[in-house]
Amino acid sequence: MNKNNSIVAIYKSHTAAEAAIKELQQSGFDMKKLSVVGRDEHTDEHVVGYYNTGDRMKHWGKLGAFWGGIWGMLFGSAFFLIPGVGPLLVAGPLVSWIVGALEGAIVVGGLSAIGAGLYGLGIPKDSILRYETALKTGKFVLIAHGSMDDITHAKEILNRTKPETLEHHQ
Repeated sequence: MNKNNSIVAIYKSHTAAEAAIKELQQSGFDMKKLSVVGRDEHTDEHVVGYYNTGDRMKHWGKLGAFWGGIWGMLFGSAFFLIPGVGPLLVAGPLVSWIVGALEGAIVVGGLSAIGAGLYGLGIPKDSILRYETALKTGKFVLIAHGSMDDITHAKEILNRTKPETLEHHQ
């Protein structure tokens, strides 16, 4: 897999992101090639727990049902507290790229750990800064990656879901 092929979509709400993920799944997109990043801090409830058991993550809070459903479809999950961005929940292969960037001290100047993971995918720094800004404002970022055919397939599907932005990176 050429990890430098990716398409990134930004959604204003968890319901829009969830609809896009379900659309990808129903269209046969390989869920192992999809990551999602978002926050759950616009809530009156407080998260009271996070744990990972096997490939399942448990999260309680206002968006607990959303995240619970997503964890069932995507592989890998994590909670990161990123200075300047805040608390983020991440699902999918992006988790391993973020951890790899942190373990290898590959944090690129001016970028958060999330940004370093995206940079490792070949996403340009100016785009990463836009994605981090979207996350700060409570939006959800979906990243599909893989071969050019995978990305073309994902782009066709995601276009139908009307994301706020949709960018292809090679």
